[in-house]
Amino acid sequence: MTKDGATDSPWTGLIDGFDRKIDYLRVSVTDHCNFRCVYCMGDDVTFLPKSEVLSLDEMDRLCSTFVALGVRRLRLTGGEPLARKNVMSLVHGLSRHLRSGALDEITLTTNGSLLARHAKELKAAGVRRINVSLDTLDPTIFAAITRRGDIAQVLEGIDRALAAGLSVKINAVAMRGITELGLENLMLFAHGRGMDLTLIEAMPIGSGGGTQSDRYLPLSSVRQRLSKRFTLEDVPDRNSGPARYVLVEETGGRLGFITPITHSFCNHCNRLRVTCTGQLALCLGHDLSIDLKSPLRASEANDLLIQAICDGIARKPRGHHFVTAQRPTVTRSMSMTGG
Repeated sequence: MTKDGATDSPWTGLIDGFDRKIDYLRVSVTDHCNFRCVYCMGDDVTFLPKSEVLSLDEMDRLCSTFVALGVRRLRLTGGEPLARKNVMSLVHGLSRHLRSGALDEITLTTNGSLLARHAKELKAAGVRRINVSLDTLDPTIFAAITRRGDIAQVLEGIDRALAAGLSVKINAVAMRGITELGLENLMLFAHGRGMDLTLIEAMPIGSGGGTQSDRYLPLSSVRQRLSKRFTLEDVPDRNSGPARYVLVEETGGRLGFITPITHSFCNHCNRLRVTCTGQLALCLGHDLSIDLKSPLRASEANDLLIQAICDGIARKPRGHHFVTAQRPTVTRSMSMTGG
C-alpha cells in the first residue's frame, strides 16, 4: 500500500455480513446545491460550515483508501458536485488510480446546470460517463420542482457533455401528478440523443420525503402505460446496480427502472456512500452511519481509518425499510447522502 492509500495489488475483498462484494463507492463532495429540488431538500436549507466538511485533500485520501481496499468504481455526487470550489482538482488527482489500473471508472452525478463549463475538463480528467438529473422537459414544471433552476442551462450542459464525448444517462424521479405525463417525451428526448433514461421511484428520505406518499408513483404502472405504445424487452445484464433495464424496440434505447419501494434490489447491493462530512452511510434507507472523519483526522497513517471502514461494512444492513404510506424514518437528507 502506498502512502496515500493506493495499491497495485489485486482486489482484496471487501465483503459485508451478507456475503455481498463491496466495490462501488459514492462520495458526496458538498451539501451545497444551486437547486432546491422538492424531493431532496427544503427551500430554506442551511448549509454546513466549512469546518464540518472534508477538505478536498481529505476526500482524496479517503477515496484512495477505499480504492486500496478493493473499490473499483467511484462516483462523485453532492448536493451539486460541480458547485464545490476547485472540485476538478479532486477529479484530476483521483484519476491517477485510473491510470494505474486500480480503479475502473470515476463517474459523476450532476444536475447539469454547471456542466457546460466543466464537460471538456471532465473528459480530459478521465471521466467517461455521467448521470444528469432531469425530471421533466417542461420548463414550468422544471422550475417548480427545482424551485430556482433554468432548464436551458441543463440542456446546454447536456449538449456540451455529448459534444465532449461523454456518455450521458438521464435520471428522472417519477412523481404522480407532476412528471408522470411527461415521461414518454423525456424518454424520446433521451433516446433521440443516444442517452439511456433511468426512472426512479420517489423515496421517503429527509425533509423532501415527508410528502413522498402524495407524489409516489409505482414504476410498474409507468411500464404498463409505456407498453401500450412501445415494445419493451427485458435486458438481463444489471451490472450489479439497482436499475432493471429494458430495450425499447421502437427507439433502440435503454430504459431503466429503479424501484426501491415496489421491487427491492438490496440483495445485490454492492455500494457504500460517504457524506461530505465523512460519515459512512451504510444504506440509503437507514440512518445508520459510521464516523470516518475522526479517524481520518486523528492520524496521518490509515490504520484507524481502515479499521473504521471494515467495522462499518460488517454492520451494513440486509436492506432498507422504506414504507410508502408512512413518513420517512431516514432523517438524513438526500443532499447530504448524494443519492
